[in-house]
Amino acid sequence: QVQLVESGGGLVQPGGSLRLSCVLSESIFRFNAMGWYRQAPGKERELVATITSDGVTNYADSVKGRFTISRDNAKTVYLQMNSLKPEDTAVYYCNVKRIQVLPGLRQSVGDYWGQGTQVTVSS
Repeated sequence: QVQLVESGGGLVQPGGSLRLSCVLSESIFRFNAMGWYRQAPGKERELVATITSDGVTNYADSVKGRFTISRDNAKTVYLQMNSLKPEDTAVYYCNVKRIQVLPGLRQSVGDYWGQGTQVTVSS
């Protein structure tokens, strides 16, 4: 079973920064895409940022220009969060996907989640 462990969450004042880390139990390059999602109290889980195996990134409109997703060359994916706002408060989850690509077919063969790390932005 693929395991993901998030860390780096905590309490920070508005305008502050945090860097989240997600350590995988196996190489990042065994997956096609990695990403961060978040879920605030009373709200649905939403996509924050993704990065593909070839380095293409995607961000939610609400975090563009403030958050940066990246990875090392081993087993860790990061989310650098700057200029944090109270509305960024949520549990942040790491996600990785393994996708089989065939002619006319894109089939998910693996979808794994971490346990989540709490981020609280408050004065």
